[in-house]
Amino acid sequence: MRQALASSLPLGNGALRLAAMLHRKTARLLLLSLGGLLLVAALWLALGRPVTRKAAVTAVQGEAREGGLSLALSPAVANVRIVEARVPGRPLVVIDPGHGGRDPGAPGASGRRLEKDVTLLIARELRDRLAERGRVRIALTRDGDNTLTLEDRAAIARRLGAALFLSIHADSAPNAFARGATAYTLSEVASDADAALRVAKESGEDAVASVRDGSVRALLADLAARDSMAAGADFAQRILREAEGEVLLRPEPHRFAAFRVLRRAEAPAVLFEAGYMSNAADEAMLLDPVQRGRMVEALARAVEAEAAVRR
Repeated sequence: MRQALASSLPLGNGALRLAAMLHRKTARLLLLSLGGLLLVAALWLALGRPVTRKAAVTAVQGEAREGGLSLALSPAVANVRIVEARVPGRPLVVIDPGHGGRDPGAPGASGRRLEKDVTLLIARELRDRLAERGRVRIALTRDGDNTLTLEDRAAIARRLGAALFLSIHADSAPNAFARGATAYTLSEVASDADAALRVAKESGEDAVASVRDGSVRALLADLAARDSMAAGADFAQRILREAEGEVLLRPEPHRFAAFRVLRRAEAPAVLFEAGYMSNAADEAMLLDPVQRGRMVEALARAVEAEAAVRR
């Protein structure tokens, strides 16, 4: 039969060898193509959705521009205004007034004000002080009585590419004599029982529940957070040096724990407790424009100095 087939082909055995070689190459190409399809299917299942042009566009919506920005976030944070510096290209500082909206925070000892009002007051004054000097760009996570999740706050910093993230709070304690400011930074392990308790409180601030993000981006963010820990600690130390002598500080004022909002911000980050709303003297200090102004000035100097290092 082989002789008959060879005699029926003009090119004889050479043609047979060529046909066999082409057949083997075609088979290999089919196997490679099948392997590629299986790889794409596996990635699709792992990520839960295909990568599309729309997703790529969303990823760059936080690029810095003049005026307002539209972000793919909840309606409460759809528009974030950036105050530009005098010189283009300056680092961006995101200031996060804690609480807001349906999450009032701690009540004041006098009953006159809530933590969410005091944090917004400090954040606005800090923004205005920094804007006057024009050395950094500034954005607030909220500029009104908005309800934000912890993820909303961190997402604003991420999408805008913040160089620094400063979250402002005012503490509360059962002990009415507890007072003084504290700078908290990110760590895998809490520095003390008070810091661990503060992390537990943070979880309770999520007035609107966030969906757990198990994406590849979230995993990479956790790795990047480790690189930001030392930078956040340096930022906290600079704040405390500037505040010393101007603001009453707690004993051992630099503390640390696994704060989710600091981890997810993906920038050197500090959670600054400006004082205790539960202490009458601290509340009076926070509500007094002159004393509060000294705190704001110390924060402004620290932010500008740290931003200069991060350029």
